[in-house]
Amino acid sequence: MLCRVRSQFYRFQNHLPVSPNLIRTMSVDIGGMRKPYNDKENTFDVKDLVSKDPFDQFKVWFDEATANDKIEEANAMCLATASKDGFPSARMVLLKKYGPEGFTFYTNYTSRKGGELDSNPRAALVFYWEPLKRSIRVEGNVERVPMEESKAYFHSRPISSQIGAWVSDQSKVINDRSVLTDKEAELTAKHQEGGEPMPFPTHWGGYRVVPRSIEFWQGQSNRIHDRIKFRIPEEGESTAEDSKWVLERLAP
Repeated sequence: MLCRVRSQFYRFQNHLPVSPNLIRTMSVDIGGMRKPYNDKENTFDVKDLVSKDPFDQFKVWFDEATANDKIEEANAMCLATASKDGFPSARMVLLKKYGPEGFTFYTNYTSRKGGELDSNPRAALVFYWEPLKRSIRVEGNVERVPMEESKAYFHSRPISSQIGAWVSDQSKVINDRSVLTDKEAELTAKHQEGGEPMPFPTHWGGYRVVPRSIEFWQGQSNRIHDRIKFRIPEEGESTAEDSKWVLERLAP
């Protein structure tokens, strides 16, 4: 048996076909995967903040990410939610609006994330811009945006995206892809450009993450990364000068 395992391991190391049964029992060591980040001369400290308002700092970093040719979707973010009993889930969504009121995205209210946000209205967001070696974390409470705001955004979308919101009963089990494509074809014939206007789907709309904390991270090759965090103060706690936020530097 040991000889057989050694033989299969040799084949694995040399990129030769390996028994599927053995692959299922082998863990893959990727501890050697490592990329350089910034050097010691390119750090991010409190003195580098554009202001004591995290949304001002977010805008600067977001604009730099948007302008970077190597970043296709600077507004892509990981949204983490949890069920009422605390079981977490995460997925990628697109940021559609940001400002002092919070961070807004749109989805199907009957999806898994919609159900979790309605029963446990708290969420975390993570932006990661690898070419810039930067990340931003947001944590906060979640609220639905007003329906009129959702309607305005819905009707600003391309007709194909409007149809998509009606086609997908998001997160539900379906028999096959034809369930989606048949409904898409039906709605496209009826509502394509110049056809009947697409009605607003009341099962679809926006959520807004109202932040309690916003953290800015910039990577260092020696793994002594830079972390600057803004958070809403506890009762009686003092804030940074000319700011409503507590400003902290965190150990990496």
